[in-house]
Amino acid sequence: MLPNGLICGGKFFHVRCCAHILNLIVQEGLKVLGNALDQIRTSIKYVKGLEARMIKFKQCCERFTDIDTSRGLCLDVPTPWNSTYLMLKSVLKYRQVFLNLHLIDESYKFCPLEEEWERAEIICRFLMPFYDITCLISATSYPTSNLYFLQVWNIQRMLMENVDDEDGVIKNMAELMMLKFQKYWDEYSIVLAFGAILDPRMKLETLSFCFKKIDPLTWESKVEKIKGNLYNLFAEIILMV
Repeated sequence: MLPNGLICGGKFFHVRCCAHILNLIVQEGLKVLGNALDQIRTSIKYVKGLEARMIKFKQCCERFTDIDTSRGLCLDVPTPWNSTYLMLKSVLKYRQVFLNLHLIDESYKFCPLEEEWERAEIICRFLMPFYDITCLISATSYPTSNLYFLQVWNIQRMLMENVDDEDGVIKNMAELMMLKFQKYWDEYSIVLAFGAILDPRMKLETLSFCFKKIDPLTWESKVEKIKGNLYNLFAEIILMV
């Protein structure tokens, strides 16, 4: 019987939700869009608000033969960031339609400026891998703990690569997201890193490689810390058997 009822004193029982933290990180980066995001959101609400407006929007679409209209506009919801990504992805292909909609619908006055559309397109491309990671770690039909380490590492690697990007928008966004990353994931979850070690495709060698890529000066101490905790956990399990 364990003294306090929890293995290793309960140190592995507090685990933050990975999808929630990633949501906080990306929401911070989306602040770069500023007014452009509000204008895009308002434009979609305007068009979808009345059937007469939607008819005019479709009439404007017919002027552009190269636009695939098979998938319509979607509106995001405030909490999950990935809905904002999907909204941007859906609206960007209608960029030229919105820029010309005022010629058919004189009441439409919410169109983002050309440079705001450019910013939205750049950010949408930047966010695509983060969307893929969100879908992966939010899966419900299979266990994902063994995927945790590599996905968090991928996020950190992508942010580090972009904090010095020549594009000011991406640079600013990556800096904001990195600050949020450091707040919540400056130290990777030890117990979830165990999942990578126990995955025969990865083991400790993968952790060593990843940590070394991020910081060649501290990688050994990080690996030793995780390894030591794993051995302690194993020792307590043996005593319980």
